Amino acid sequence: MKNFVFNTPTKVVFGRGVEEETGRLVRECGGHRVLLHYGGCSAERSGLLSRVRDSLHREGVDFVELGGVVPNPRLSKIHEGIELGRKEGVDFILAVGGGSVIDSAKAIGYGLASEGEVWDFFEKKRKASACVPVGVVLTIAAAGSEMSSSCVITREEGWIKRGYSNELSRPKFAVMNPELTLTLPAWQTASGCVDILMHTMERYFYHEGGMELTDGIAEALLKTVMKNALVLRDDPSCYEARAEVMWAAALSHNGLTGCGTDGGDWASHKIEHELSGLFDVSHGAGLAAVWGSWARYVYKADAARFARFAHKVMGVSGAGTHEEMAEKGIEAMENFFRAIHMPTSLSELGVAPTEEQIREMAEKCWRGIGGPVGVVRPLGVEDIVNIYHLAR
Repeated sequence: MKNFVFNTPTKVVFGRGVEEETGRLVRECGGHRVLLHYGGCSAERSGLLSRVRDSLHREGVDFVELGGVVPNPRLSKIHEGIELGRKEGVDFILAVGGGSVIDSAKAIGYGLASEGEVWDFFEKKRKASACVPVGVVLTIAAAGSEMSSSCVITREEGWIKRGYSNELSRPKFAVMNPELTLTLPAWQTASGCVDILMHTMERYFYHEGGMELTDGIAEALLKTVMKNALVLRDDPSCYEARAEVMWAAALSHNGLTGCGTDGGDWASHKIEHELSGLFDVSHGAGLAAVWGSWARYVYKADAARFARFAHKVMGVSGAGTHEEMAEKGIEAMENFFRAIHMPTSLSELGVAPTEEQIREMAEKCWRGIGGPVGVVRPLGVEDIVNIYHLAR
């Protein structure tokens, strides 16, 4: 077991109608001039933004608004938010949306609290020393950004997608009403479930350390999400399944399932980031499309771990070597992806990168880390190229 620090400062307010408490929560956090940050029209059409505005008004909290966040949030929108926040004297950012909106809010928070170019943090050129506080009204169960220390942004110049993690950005509160996810399209629900699974699986496939309790928590979380993803495939209106998935999303990315380990592998995420940076695909769907190819490429480096995954998570039974069990577990996970109508290849994802684009993505992935990618089997540029080829 490795030493670890587990920090969960985010106050969670969970259940039906809890968005009505948003204004009180902002005021309790000391927010006086709020940037209300959101995505497209769905939050407006559903009446959610109206309820949040009313809640802020009731508590006497002033606010300005900035919408227009898109999936794979853009650096240009971050710059717009920083400029608006400085002009308006913003001291708190309220993200109403999913992971893209929350990540955009965190990046704006860094920019408002710091001089210079905010992208420097994502390029690891410097470390943030402050962040304007962020609160969340969650509308999509997927990214787990509502309780995490990380955010991911895409710079349009070169279409480069990079993440940055710092404890300063963990939201002060997260308002989670599962009812707000009831109207999500089936594709978005399934893609979100894959994202939740992958945040846990990246940590589950570690190289050093580990605790039986941490493994058990991760395995239970994975099985819970898979069970309820199938429920939601057949009954999208099931509140209980929505609630299970929403809570799992937060727990999958707040650090709980990585306690005592080296932090996990994360190669699948890094490989997918280049895909969604270049082709603007849905993150969860992109992860489903590349995970099986990554797993088949690396599993022999720790076949025992993959065999445990097959048995404990995927329910694979019977005798066989670690390698044979591992292969069955990988196949079972891909079959699950197919069962919720997620892609298991780039062609199914609708992406057909050229050889030049594959090489470009592999090199950008390697440069983004500054060396080998992942820990189960550290990957070089040629390894990443091979994985993209396998994923075709």
